[in-house]
Amino acid sequence: MDSREFKTTIEQIPVPKEKVFSAISQGINKEDNRGKVKKKKVLTGVATAAALLGITVSSGFVNPTMNKVLAKTPLIGGIFQEFNDSTGVELANQDAVTELNQSLTKNGVTVKLTSAYFDGSVVSITGFVDDDVEKGGNEKGEVSFDLNFEHYKGDHDPWLRGKSNNIKKVENGYNFQWKMDYPYKSFKENSTLPITIHNINGIKGEWKFDIPIQQEKNRTLVINQEQGYPEEAGKIRIKEILTAKASSSLIYETVEKYKDDDIYIEKAIDNRGKVYRFENPTFLEGSKQEDGYHSIVRTEMTKLNSDITSLTFYPRLSAADPKVQQLLNKKSFTLKSTRFNLGLQVNDVTQKGKELVIDYQLTGLPKDLSERRLEIIKNNLEYIIWLVDKDYLTEIDPDNAWPPKNHGIPFNKVKMIDKETARFQSTFDLNGEERIENFQPENTMMLVDFSSFVPAKELKPFTVELPKKE
Repeated sequence: MDSREFKTTIEQIPVPKEKVFSAISQGINKEDNRGKVKKKKVLTGVATAAALLGITVSSGFVNPTMNKVLAKTPLIGGIFQEFNDSTGVELANQDAVTELNQSLTKNGVTVKLTSAYFDGSVVSITGFVDDDVEKGGNEKGEVSFDLNFEHYKGDHDPWLRGKSNNIKKVENGYNFQWKMDYPYKSFKENSTLPITIHNINGIKGEWKFDIPIQQEKNRTLVINQEQGYPEEAGKIRIKEILTAKASSSLIYETVEKYKDDDIYIEKAIDNRGKVYRFENPTFLEGSKQEDGYHSIVRTEMTKLNSDITSLTFYPRLSAADPKVQQLLNKKSFTLKSTRFNLGLQVNDVTQKGKELVIDYQLTGLPKDLSERRLEIIKNNLEYIIWLVDKDYLTEIDPDNAWPPKNHGIPFNKVKMIDKETARFQSTFDLNGEERIENFQPENTMMLVDFSSFVPAKELKPFTVELPKKE
């Protein structure tokens, strides 16, 4: 989860917050949860078709228009509706989904891939895994895949960065959908995507598939209009909009003074008032130049209406602040944000058996913070204060920041001591799943990420005129 996603999630936390953060914590620790998949699927067989149609009819959010679409493509469209994939439903209605019938059984577990589509910048693959998967190590009802695409290995697989997963229990097994952002700058209209599933719920296999993915050539609308923000030392250039059968994609370039700052587009509104939403961007290329750090990204967006003349974009700036650190070789000290007027005053560090308790207060916060904002800050603190063995700091991957196993603790339990002075207490479990072997305070670094306390800033909207069609 990148910093912008984390901030957005925190800002929108519903009550009860304790359950939400528990779920986040569990999700972070699931090996199949970080930037891996979105799934959608088509099944064959009378029993499966009946089950899917039953789900479609009983679903509480099926509208009349959608039901008319599904009436034409009940099997494939029903599965996409099951996973709330409007793009998949529209493509199924246009007969633009490739039906698959690839099945493999390894170590008693059968995986069947049933459909694929490639539209705009998104690739979807749906499938079914039988209920023998429940013999694995996961809780009943949970299904996790350890997989790679195109013969990549581990987390460096570019297909995993924008991947999401969906799972649905059905008769005799589970339907699933993997949905991936196409990771490359240029598109291949027709290609084969190799997939290797290494294990499912801990059951080892090597389920290997070759999936055809194809789409018609995207229609390209070239814009190339730039908007500068001198006060924020940044700018954004809208380059192109690509439109496929059921979706569109926006390609834009940003320039920032600070390496990890992120200018992104929250929404756009056309001249007729339609609102366009954007997904998380796919990084295409980047470079450091004289005027700052350049990034070119592509993001899926609501399909562009063909008869509009202009779009007004609403960008935001998510500012980064390098983690600050302090060795726990003394009881009290002060940490200061590198870029912002924020600080953390540590009053006491105490080891109590298998727990380390740190008493501190935050400085530089607005004085009129609401109860809700204080609660959000409290929950933030559970995740943005780390303890790391000082000899292993260099092993933290800057592109996938996480403490090295058995040499870092990224979570803590937070207690609010005093609201008026923003005083808190963090308790670290020294014997938990995430731990530091041979823990000694004098060899342990405390890391704090102040950027989580800085909300994304709305930038001035700007309007671009769309080129007229010839």
